[in-house]
Amino acid sequence: MVQGAVLVAGTTSDAGKSAVVAGVCRWLHRRGVSVAPFKAQNMSNNSVVTPDGGEIGRAQAMQAFASGIAPSVDLNPVLLKPGGDRTSQVVVRGRADGQVSALSYRHRTAALSDVVADSLARLRARHDVVVCEGAGSPAEINLRATDLANMGFARRNDLPVLVVGDIDRGGVLAHLFGTLAVLDPADQALVAGFVINKFRGDPRLLEPGLDRLRELTGRPTLGVLPFAEGLWLDAEDSLSAVADGVLGHPAPPRGGQWLRVAVVRFPRISNATDAEALACEPGVAVRYVTEPSRIADTDVVVLPGTKATVSDLAWLRASGMADAVRAHAGSGRPVLGICGGYQMLGHTVSDPDGAEAAPGTTVAGLGLLDLEIAFDPVKHLATPTATAWGETVTGYEIHHGRVVRSGDPGLIGDEGSDRGHVLGTHWHGLAENDGFRRLLLTRLAGEAGRTGFVVAQDTSFAAERSRQVDLLADLVEHHLDTSSLEHVIGHGAPPGLPVLTSGLAASPA
Repeated sequence: MVQGAVLVAGTTSDAGKSAVVAGVCRWLHRRGVSVAPFKAQNMSNNSVVTPDGGEIGRAQAMQAFASGIAPSVDLNPVLLKPGGDRTSQVVVRGRADGQVSALSYRHRTAALSDVVADSLARLRARHDVVVCEGAGSPAEINLRATDLANMGFARRNDLPVLVVGDIDRGGVLAHLFGTLAVLDPADQALVAGFVINKFRGDPRLLEPGLDRLRELTGRPTLGVLPFAEGLWLDAEDSLSAVADGVLGHPAPPRGGQWLRVAVVRFPRISNATDAEALACEPGVAVRYVTEPSRIADTDVVVLPGTKATVSDLAWLRASGMADAVRAHAGSGRPVLGICGGYQMLGHTVSDPDGAEAAPGTTVAGLGLLDLEIAFDPVKHLATPTATAWGETVTGYEIHHGRVVRSGDPGLIGDEGSDRGHVLGTHWHGLAENDGFRRLLLTRLAGEAGRTGFVVAQDTSFAAERSRQVDLLADLVEHHLDTSSLEHVIGHGAPPGLPVLTSGLAASPA
């Protein structure tokens, strides 16, 4: 049985690191190997609450699902949540721990390196294999001295590295060669090989390039993963899976009409994956929108979560979207708000202590719900279970804002607001509950006047998620050299690999 660890790095962000890690984890899990994913440092506003009460990147929760284990804070010990162009909230082992700028964060990485090492050690003690994911690209040598997640992490933990390149962007052979070439010799020694992702066409056309890449670098390409249309759930950046604004691949309606859903794409949108459960349903077309005309002909408007409620509410007004949302609701068509989007639907949003905005800020909301929101300095994290519309539902909460007054009936017991065609909740993941989602879509279609829309009774969101991670595992099994992959995991990078001369000074260990 294979034992060990590997780091999957990428030539760029969105090269496919998260998908490759998930696929390798699922492939190993299907073979009976105890495996866990790991990302030392993530930067994402898509997060979940774990059973142990902390907050981690959603991609790591998806990878945990692929591995057959419960997500925990050890899977992603450092999470950066951007709240502006230059600042991020730091989440350490699941708990918010201050704000940083790109420059000030460098002063924290030495201490955070110990946190990362401790989490990795715990995972390696509990599992046969840990499949680690890098962040961004290891070629960002300007950040090498304080690196937590790429070659600095690999060096500190003596991990072999596979570099993934996205051929769909073009120039992948240069990306792979260049990524290796800019690393110093000690870092290069850990790079065991390459993986090419999202290939379309006949692999034989690529073979001469791969042969030459091996001649130049001394490293093999362990496989070429073909482009797969059916992969879009739980993307690290869910918007990267959107083609022409449409989420997923909507199946034809069961009845005579489509239900058209517009999700407002805030500048600091968070947990955009809430819309994915709706997009899995036949006849439901979910589209991200950023300008008012895209709301005019839609049936349902969704205001999703945001990491910056006050500033995104200001954007909503400045862009004309606020007036479009109010007009939509004024015509009796449904609006659904989730977390930050729910908070915007009320009368006021205040931030007395500066949890997200300037201390003492109070702004007017859209006034579509009888609701007042105030922000607490301590973030609320929870994984609640309740009954809604006769269905048992689960979800998770991640928010600073709390309801200080509400005059509307609750959506889930006392939680949330239900004013007929305008609904809101702080719960994420609510639509992943199949029974509740069917009732919700029936309600939304009725409020929108879509009497010909028929809600499917056989859609399982959990089954669709399983299908997609199994598809990733199939790609790994059939298109990677899994024997070589196992050898790298168990034995590390081969000794004596060639060093490409770059003229760079040695990087710190």
